[in-house]
Amino acid sequence: MGANSGDAVQRGALRWGAVVAAVLAVLGSGIGWLVDGAPGLVGGALGAGIAFLFVGTTAASVLIASRVSRGNMLSPAYLGIVLGTWFLKLVIFVVLALWLRGQDWLNPTVFAIVAIVAVVASLVVDMVAAIRTRVPYVDVELPGPEATGDTDDAVR
Repeated sequence: MGANSGDAVQRGALRWGAVVAAVLAVLGSGIGWLVDGAPGLVGGALGAGIAFLFVGTTAASVLIASRVSRGNMLSPAYLGIVLGTWFLKLVIFVVLALWLRGQDWLNPTVFAIVAIVAVVASLVVDMVAAIRTRVPYVDVELPGPEATGDTDDAVR
């Protein structure tokens, strides 16, 4: 069996997540500029960028883990990659939060609002990607006409 058929969901979520993050970066930066000048602009851009980085890392880790484990979601390699990535993101988030909270070049309110909106928007993107992607319930190959004795003439 090749890649997991659920990979299409992750690829769609990654693609649309990038689009949503770009739109939020432009809107958040523009609104941040209007609210607080350069610190607001940086807060908006950084909020959208960090949110996409974290959300995108999840989708990418699932795609990589699926490829490494050949689609076996119960494989220790799959679980190790996904959970290891999640733990690494948690550590990076705590370090970034502690470092960014005291920076005068960043508006923390704009940053927080844009990051929260980006995370909620990414959840919506994930949901829409899962709903719209056609994923078979069972990964089997159906027999062709040769297996049933049908010929091309019988099909016409």
